[in-house]
Amino acid sequence: MNTSQTKTESPRTPGARLSQTINFFFAAPRAKAVGLAGDFNQWQPAPLQRLPDGWWHGEARLDAGAHEYRFLVDGRPELDPHAPGLARNQHNELVSVLMVI
Repeated sequence: MNTSQTKTESPRTPGARLSQTINFFFAAPRAKAVGLAGDFNQWQPAPLQRLPDGWWHGEARLDAGAHEYRFLVDGRPELDPHAPGLARNQHNELVSVLMVI
């Protein structure tokens, strides 16, 4: 996974948790559809956009902390081969893990 991050502070309160826009990329040149599901979107897949080179791209706004996610490639769950970590979710399924600081 390639990521770029932008930190912003909530205007509500000084010192509020920082959130960042995280870019997710997944290579699937033959896929018809790729989605991103994680704890940050209640595991409801968000569609990614196909890029001309066969990669897929999407963004998610994440608060600081650990986040579990996986890609859905034509409906099949796939781990992020570039994720910094793996874990098992509450259903004992392997998921990718990303730490936002």
